[in-house]
Amino acid sequence: MQTFVTQGDPQWIELGGGQRRKIRAYNEGIMLVEVGFDKGAVGADHSHPHSQISYILEGEFTYRVEGVERVMKKGDSIAVEGGRTHGLTCVVPGIVLDIFAPMREDFVK
Repeated sequence: MQTFVTQGDPQWIELGGGQRRKIRAYNEGIMLVEVGFDKGAVGADHSHPHSQISYILEGEFTYRVEGVERVMKKGDSIAVEGGRTHGLTCVVPGIVLDIFAPMREDFVK
């Protein structure tokens, strides 16, 4: 569990393909994660049992949820129920704030 997390605490974890992640505060029930994307980076379509809300901090992305595409920009948000297929392509470099419930244990192992 991460209770107090300052801006400088977590370091970017390079994921490859123009993507990186910073794990922020979390407990068993919920997790906050920053994800950085370079232009053209693709978050491949996938699904997981966790519900997810994404908030665009910077940049522009084409999001796909269950085959429906939508361009999302700074200040926009997306809610995806667990089990639904989703992904994105980065159009303008940026950062997405992802909230997962319950927390993603696979991110901290």
